[in-house]
Amino acid sequence: MKYDFTSIIERSGKDAVAVDGPGHDAYAPALPKNGYDFIPMWVADMNFPTVPTIPQAIIARTQHPAYGYFDVSDAYYHSIIRWQETRNGVKELRKEHIGYENGVLGGVISALSCYASPGDAVLLHSPAYIGFTECLTQNGYQIIRSELKKDAQGIYRMDYADMEEKIKTHHIHAAIFCSPHNPSGRVWEQQELEKAMKIFEDHEVMIISDEIWSDILLNGSRHLPTQSVSSYAHEHTAAFYAPSKTFNLAGLVGSYHIIYNRSIRDRVVSKGEKTHYNNINVLSMHALIGAYGQKGGEWVDELCQTLSTNVNYACDYIQSHFKDISVSKPEGTYMLFLDCTKWCENHHKTIQQLLQAGWDVGVGWQDGRPFYGPCHIRMNLALPLSRVKEAFKRLSAHVL
Repeated sequence: MKYDFTSIIERSGKDAVAVDGPGHDAYAPALPKNGYDFIPMWVADMNFPTVPTIPQAIIARTQHPAYGYFDVSDAYYHSIIRWQETRNGVKELRKEHIGYENGVLGGVISALSCYASPGDAVLLHSPAYIGFTECLTQNGYQIIRSELKKDAQGIYRMDYADMEEKIKTHHIHAAIFCSPHNPSGRVWEQQELEKAMKIFEDHEVMIISDEIWSDILLNGSRHLPTQSVSSYAHEHTAAFYAPSKTFNLAGLVGSYHIIYNRSIRDRVVSKGEKTHYNNINVLSMHALIGAYGQKGGEWVDELCQTLSTNVNYACDYIQSHFKDISVSKPEGTYMLFLDCTKWCENHHKTIQQLLQAGWDVGVGWQDGRPFYGPCHIRMNLALPLSRVKEAFKRLSAHVL
């Protein structure tokens, strides 16, 4: 490969929650026992060096010694338009459809507040990203969960009857949609999206679509933007993207929305403007421009190959070595969502005891309960394959 996805980079002391959080952060794994180094497989960032064009762009900008007020450049918007066309086949995107957001979750709440008031019910698929549940709860919304169901092949599917029943029963007019889905790793197929959008259309539901994982696709999967599915989805969806997940830029902050409907867009932009928090950082702007170029695309292609290899290895290993652990092989993202129900029952252990056993030997996996996985573990595979293999070696020898 042209880019480096094999070197083990030292992140300790480099402002990385993934490696400095254990033993300190409330959601972090516990520190390992003596004799084991820590393998970060919890928080959803990557243990790879990002594409070189990003630090090059940042360094080039910092060499000019003035960092005053600025306007967002046309190059920023053109980079997003070109990226969306190249990666997702989007043809009609224009500058006015794009708006900066400090973060996807902030954008989600801005959009949601245009169509729901505190106390109102909001539809959310479950299992669900912890960020959704926290921001909805903290802003006073009532979460109505529609459980994803595994089919005979172990693939998570939407339960359309359940979605429609809950929309009608709870008078829901706003839904949080996650595509690709976190934490299940589903990349929704066209017919699945069409069925979901038809239900939303029939009941006049506003769609708030988190598509931050849209670049991280495994084994040839293809992302279909929610707004491309139907005319209703095109005009009633606020979609949120970011280079942060794709290129490991969460520490720089910077996301963006795509909203085609002018009325909806004006309302969402107004929410962000009135709080005076939603202002882009000049280095984040240049980081996106550095990311969303030809070399960035090449890097993402190699990243997806690397992650596909990691996911294939991990799922094959689980199937052949851990008969009591169930996992639905993800089609996107780099996270596994392990169902440990049978293992805990057969070994008379709690999920907390299983988590702790992994942490003891330095496998920093994550509690799945905050994601509505009652006996689940979430596991990040975005690290060199050698570290993935070492983690499973330790689990096989000492835990499972």
